[in-house]
Amino acid sequence: MSAHVKIRPATPADVNEILAMVTELAEFEKLTHLLDMSAERLTADLFGDKPLIECLIAQDGDNVLAFALYFQSYSTFLTRRSLYLEDLYVRPQARGMGLGKRMLLQLAKIAKARGFGRFEWSVLDWNVNAIGFYEGLGATVMPDWRICRVHGAALDQMAARED
Repeated sequence: MSAHVKIRPATPADVNEILAMVTELAEFEKLTHLLDMSAERLTADLFGDKPLIECLIAQDGDNVLAFALYFQSYSTFLTRRSLYLEDLYVRPQARGMGLGKRMLLQLAKIAKARGFGRFEWSVLDWNVNAIGFYEGLGATVMPDWRICRVHGAALDQMAARED
């Protein structure tokens, strides 16, 4: 059981471990070609003068087992802030301990405590285990919505357009 595992806010000392887990997540999702990480940028975004993101860490003694990185978004339909989970990753040796569920429940509590109207995240369509897990917690997988992304050279080109 995961009862002895502590879930806590990340500290600056966790940045390299978070980056290592992001790399592990990218390997699992077969997306390592998209990695362009920087410890300096992550540190500034988590702990700078105006933090943009927050992160929870699941830790057992000296072993970091999981992380959840999230930020505030906004729903115009609700005219309320929302919590958006960017990444949730549980290391393979810690899977099946209930850590993912504990972290999602903690994030739901954070969203409610802050008066947020939603708690949202994305899931890859091929990750049927995750989809079933999320639905079991009460999440609705939105079948009609697709993520639009502009990145790298396409972002440069789009930003340079005049029309």
